[in-house]
Amino acid sequence: MFHKIVLMLLFFVVAAVFYFSWLSDPSLSTETYLPGWLLNWSNHYYNLRTAVPFVAVGFLLELYTEQNNINEVNNNKNLNFIQNIIIAAIIVSVAEGGQFLIQRRSPDLMDIFYGIVGSLIGALGYNLLKKIKNAKQT
Repeated sequence: MFHKIVLMLLFFVVAAVFYFSWLSDPSLSTETYLPGWLLNWSNHYYNLRTAVPFVAVGFLLELYTEQNNINEVNNNKNLNFIQNIIIAAIIVSVAEGGQFLIQRRSPDLMDIFYGIVGSLIGALGYNLLKKIKNAKQT
């Protein structure tokens, strides 16, 4: 059950990434449900706002991979880590590539960089929390 919840959260975050990446207004001013302080922050730190949801993507990918490979004896954690970063890079590249088709939007290579860095931070954060948890148990 936990495995399915993590997968649904991951799909929700990826869907949110695509939704916000493919809005016709990059300033997000049409999104009236977002608080003003968040709109101001996201417009001031334009590329950094790409990294924020990818922190969650990196974290959830690591959690999903660990839950998926829990019964495997020869689990290569470094290979899984690299695989998850590649998956996050593909997600951010598709999100940015889709902007070619949207009027008033243009893809930005820095957004791809920030998305990959965000997923790295999320994945490393997950592994750090896991090490802290394991250290407290011993």
